Amino acid sequence: MKLSWLLATITGFSWTSLWYTPDQAGQQRLQQGDFQAAAETFRDPMRQGVAWFRGGEFAKAEQAFAHVAIPEAEFNRGNCLVMLGQYEAAVARYDRALELRADWDDARINRDIAVARARLVERKGADMGDQKLGADDITFEKGHKSGGQDTQVEAPALSGAEMQALWLRRVQTKPADFLRAKFAHQLATGKTGEDHP
Repeated sequence: MKLSWLLATITGFSWTSLWYTPDQAGQQRLQQGDFQAAAETFRDPMRQGVAWFRGGEFAKAEQAFAHVAIPEAEFNRGNCLVMLGQYEAAVARYDRALELRADWDDARINRDIAVARARLVERKGADMGDQKLGADDITFEKGHKSGGQDTQVEAPALSGAEMQALWLRRVQTKPADFLRAKFAHQLATGKTGEDHP
């Protein structure tokens, strides 16, 4: 009996490995909010990227998505690069997503916002000296299910072109503002983009 327990311990045996595939175990960890463990458990690069992204590890998420050659992976790479403050690289990823899926409104909108942010950074760059602009400080509170404050967004009834023009005029340099604008647009248009992190 002791020998079998010792062998099981040495070989990394676990009860979950008997019942779950690595991706199923990773999904369970993701649902529990253990993003790092989930990312390390997943074998599917898309799922791994989602776990890293939700855990705030945007560089690792971008690398995971880079292993998949589908439009959603390119789109998600663009989102990661925006969060890292690498707007020009993000534009290239959105362009690639649009090459693979030309009619994708979310990719086009995110691309336009990333272009505007890159221009804003370029314009403000002369005033910033040797500093490099990156993402805001991102804080995750463990144990809180709410994910932050409840926010109500009131979007005026504007056409898609008017909404986009409004965004481009009010674009900020913080990823939080980028996401707030995107979610307001999704709320106003009824499109959610549920297949993305």
